Amino acid sequence: IVRMQFLQILSRKPGSLEVLFQIPFCQKQLPYACLSTSARVYSKKKKENSYEQVDQEKYKSLVHSVISYKTSAQTPETILEEDNLLYGPPAKHRPPIKAGTKTPKNWVPLVNPSKRILPVSSDSNVPMKIGLQRTKMPSVTRILQQTLSPQQVFYLERWKQKMIEELGKEGFEEYTKNIFLQGDLFHSALESIFLSEETAARDKGEDDVVAGYLSSVEHVLKDISEVKALESGVHHETLQYLGLVDCVAKYRGQLCVIDWKTSEKPKPFLQNTYDNPLQVAAYIGAINHDANYDFQVRCGLVVVAYKNGSPAHAHFMDPGLCSQYWNKWLLRLEEYMDKN
Repeated sequence: IVRMQFLQILSRKPGSLEVLFQIPFCQKQLPYACLSTSARVYSKKKKENSYEQVDQEKYKSLVHSVISYKTSAQTPETILEEDNLLYGPPAKHRPPIKAGTKTPKNWVPLVNPSKRILPVSSDSNVPMKIGLQRTKMPSVTRILQQTLSPQQVFYLERWKQKMIEELGKEGFEEYTKNIFLQGDLFHSALESIFLSEETAARDKGEDDVVAGYLSSVEHVLKDISEVKALESGVHHETLQYLGLVDCVAKYRGQLCVIDWKTSEKPKPFLQNTYDNPLQVAAYIGAINHDANYDFQVRCGLVVVAYKNGSPAHAHFMDPGLCSQYWNKWLLRLEEYMDKN
């Protein structure tokens, strides 16, 4: 405390404190820098400056331009100039190609431009029902089954194994048999409704296994009119494949190929119906290139009915969407032809 008071008294006189420290240190010939408060009393070897390795001439003009500007003088133009100097002009590149743009090698239009449309006949109100010709041509169903993607095969097999674990092998076979039987009965009931156009046909199925399905599609049937074909065989004369169309009729004023499906699980979106849209597109193309049909179709409809009677989901396919699925169908058809 006495020493600090002494220093305070000396500091009041100008030059007194400076003389007190300088004289002894100068006599020992030590630099004034020894009064540093740093804890280190030794100096490390000077590190190499990485900036010394930079090509000074290369960036001389850039450094000069940067330090010559006043504060906040940069503009988008000056920044662009600096970027050009550092990196050069921006390289022009093509935009990335979108996935899924693969086109079929043997492309055939969905709508037949050369098909002659006959005038409407007097008995046109009777739906067509052409028998399916048994030939060597593959069916739409067969083509789709044999060209499933590895992912589709994986999920289908996993579902099958899960059902076998729950029901047993024989139980699973009985389950699939009943599913196909219910589908056939449902299609037959719909055919009866469209042909008779009487409510008696609707009441006929109230107590059987398809009662829930008929209740499910009741609101859809109100929007269907002018049925042109029922359970009718079609074949594409150019691409050489065939199929059996469930229904061709107008849905809310648009002529459509209608595919009736049954399901125990809800399918509120078109993508939930897996390959059904491709099947509809294949039937549309076949009708448009089949001489037995005096009309052409541009739209499709996938109707998913539920056994518990909940309202069916009706997925409408406009001409643009049908064209997209038509291209996908052609690719699947090419894949099948390559394998066989």
